[in-house]
Amino acid sequence: MTFAALLNTMENKRNVVLGAVLISISAILWGFDGVVLTPRLNNLNISFVVFVLHLFPFLLMNLFLFRRYKLIKKLSLNETIALFGIAIFGGALGTVSIVKALFLVDFQSLSIVVLLQKLQPIFAILLAATFLKEKLGRNFIRWTLLALIAGYFLTFGLALPRIQEDPNTLMAALFSVLAAFSFGSSTVFSKRLLRKLDFISAAFFRYGLTTLIMLIFVIGNGQIFEFEKITPLNWWMIGIISLTTGSGAIFLYYYGLKHVRAIISTVSELFFPISAILFDYIFNKHLLSPIQWISAAVMIFAIIKLNTDNKKQQVKN
Repeated sequence: MTFAALLNTMENKRNVVLGAVLISISAILWGFDGVVLTPRLNNLNISFVVFVLHLFPFLLMNLFLFRRYKLIKKLSLNETIALFGIAIFGGALGTVSIVKALFLVDFQSLSIVVLLQKLQPIFAILLAATFLKEKLGRNFIRWTLLALIAGYFLTFGLALPRIQEDPNTLMAALFSVLAAFSFGSSTVFSKRLLRKLDFISAAFFRYGLTTLIMLIFVIGNGQIFEFEKITPLNWWMIGIISLTTGSGAIFLYYYGLKHVRAIISTVSELFFPISAILFDYIFNKHLLSPIQWISAAVMIFAIIKLNTDNKKQQVKN
């Protein structure tokens, strides 16, 4: 091996390590957000929360990325549709669903809500097979069923759902799954859009279009006056989320994603549910029961196998 080749190999290894670290950091930030930050905004309307959490990062991005507006006119019709799909599913519907789920549990079972969101790859793979004609892994059904069954026991334990006694738990679980579906849909649209745009531009336009969609929604529902209800604590939470767990974590994630393989990314993203469980215990003194620990481990294992199986299938084809 030549000296130049040795330097190149060392540089690639450093990039892989850096990429894995950045993805892990972004996953931890998302876990902190879901358990500690966003629930502190529960005195505000959910749609309004989603609006401001996109508005302020977008305004900040404009200070640095305003020259990228010229790229919009270069998008084809299909790419424009993909951008709207990302904004509607990944921005509006997905975020509204997960925030609604967090608010429903009222600081209870926050880690369960976050863990259920990890079902996202199931929908991303299934939708990619439907719309992008990608091949499903040979064991897709097996791992999907295992993940869903584990998700059930994670939510309800060994007991049957008591809808009349605790309807919020069931509704929060359903909204978490809806968020997983929405973010999975956004992943499929992102694959189409990122063929044309770099990830920075895609994130910038996603935040801008989601802000516009949510602005129309909050004005239509008379929620724009929620600004008057924002407390000093709310402003602190909004500022922290805007700079860290919001746009900041997204940029870290996508930058890291450029340097690592899918399986490394999948493993690094496990810091999301792990950190959520840890933060839920530290800040809220909540701890999963033994059956929930087992269910969480089984669900995460099934998701990893699902991703690995799907990637192998894509390589073969």
